[in-house]
Amino acid sequence: MTISMYLASVPRLVNALNNLSHVLDKAQAHIEAKKLDPKALLEFRLYPDMLNMTRQVQIASDTAKGLVARLAGLDNPVHEDNEQSIAELQARLAKTVAFMQSVSAAQIDGTEDKAIVIKRGDKETHYKGMQFLLGHALPNVYFHASMTYAVLRHNGVEIGKRDYLGTP
Repeated sequence: MTISMYLASVPRLVNALNNLSHVLDKAQAHIEAKKLDPKALLEFRLYPDMLNMTRQVQIASDTAKGLVARLAGLDNPVHEDNEQSIAELQARLAKTVAFMQSVSAAQIDGTEDKAIVIKRGDKETHYKGMQFLLGHALPNVYFHASMTYAVLRHNGVEIGKRDYLGTP
């Protein structure tokens, strides 16, 4: 049996971002119950050279929507990276999920060998569709979702593996 590019991307990414939103729900409840300053979590990083929790969520969102846009040949929706609350991060995730769900399987299936070029400054990285999906985008989304989870766990938010995995 073969799995399509669509099935390997959109449903998996939607699940990951919905689970991330669920984890953020628990973070908000924790903030309210403990009467914490939300910035304590939003700006927290596990190590000084790591990005803070807000950037972890933003990058998970950017990577997911960027993958889907590139595979489907669509403009990548731009988010301003100005979220300052958990509610704003969740709104960003919801917009990203809505965008991904607006893309059909027909727009993504068959893109295994599609040329994808990522530019970072003056450096270009060249991928094929399948390589970009499996070797870059999925691991990147899961990494940043995991870092968000780790920040929250480290700060006492009562979440577990089931919250991270959701209902696959």
